[in-house]
Amino acid sequence: MSAIDIAGVSRLFGETTALAGVDLTIRDGEFFSLLGPSGCGKTTLLNIVAGFLAPTTGTVRIGGRDITALPPYRRDIGMVFQNYALFPHLSVADNVAYGLSVRKRPAAESRRRVEEVLNLVKLNHLADRMPHQLSGGQQQRVAIARALAVEPQVLLLDEPLSNLDAKLRKEMQSELRSLQRRVGITTVLVTHDQEEALSLSDRIGILGAGHLQQIGSPLELYRRPANRFVAEFVGQANLLEATPSADGTAYDVATHHVDAGTPLRMHTGASADTRALLMLRPERIRVEHTGAQAAAGAGEGSGQHTGQPNRAHGILRDASYTGASLRLVVELRGGGDLIVQAPDTAFPDLPAQGLPLALAWDTDDIVVLDRGTTTIGAATA
Repeated sequence: MSAIDIAGVSRLFGETTALAGVDLTIRDGEFFSLLGPSGCGKTTLLNIVAGFLAPTTGTVRIGGRDITALPPYRRDIGMVFQNYALFPHLSVADNVAYGLSVRKRPAAESRRRVEEVLNLVKLNHLADRMPHQLSGGQQQRVAIARALAVEPQVLLLDEPLSNLDAKLRKEMQSELRSLQRRVGITTVLVTHDQEEALSLSDRIGILGAGHLQQIGSPLELYRRPANRFVAEFVGQANLLEATPSADGTAYDVATHHVDAGTPLRMHTGASADTRALLMLRPERIRVEHTGAQAAAGAGEGSGQHTGQPNRAHGILRDASYTGASLRLVVELRGGGDLIVQAPDTAFPDLPAQGLPLALAWDTDDIVVLDRGTTTIGAATA
């Protein structure tokens, strides 16, 4: 069953199109994230669902009810803002009770509900504190409790973790997902943080230039992006422009230069398109040999046989340590770079520039983003 149905929603600001005919169904009880760069339209869409903006065209339904023309307070939603928007002159308990008092709930019922939601977010012991006496994470939980107190059908989150430091943000992500699962409320999160969206969401909608570029589970979006925009925005990606081999069973990289004559074999049986765009994730590339052993094999070609890994040789141009892994920039023979994410155990120390490297990856790790259009990897509407 769907909780939110968005049909043909567009929004113009003067001559600028912020949203262009968005169609989206969010399921009941789902944690759904709207992910995209600044200016892509994600906050505009959230504000249209919340009722703070009216769409230029299209309709919004919650639980099957058309709410397009209703004011925010009649939409049965709860919202948590980026800056939490707590009332500084009210205690934690009074902040949480605010929505209940506006709805004129009986005092006894309000007290019971405030106690319930504060217990849910583990803040009962701070009910009498003022907002300025709380940490950022505690303020965020108060804002969530206030939104949940009125028992809305839908919870909207507008980048609620962006003001927290990195460690606390990780902790709050885990708490937020756990809380959503316990309550079972349909939740829509707006964020530009891809890691946050991937770790929290059941499904994600990628917005770009006012269009929904792709909708899918975190694994679907990461492993099988629909186009260049999604591939580049979600995680790191090596994008390789290529042409098909003469027999149409493989792709030869022309501008990003795998070894001359070494094709990128496709397990899907690629057709003889005029050009293509391929994606290879950095963590899928293995460092097979280094130093003299890698240099000695630089003239060897491989990968021509089905099921065999592809190989390339190059020189290390840059290396950085990220904690769990090493980020390597490898200049391939003949030109072009590959970004490689290697485990921190791959080298005893940070490798030096100029080190010869032999790289390999499996056939299944190549994703075809485009099979011969005029504009390689163009974003889809």
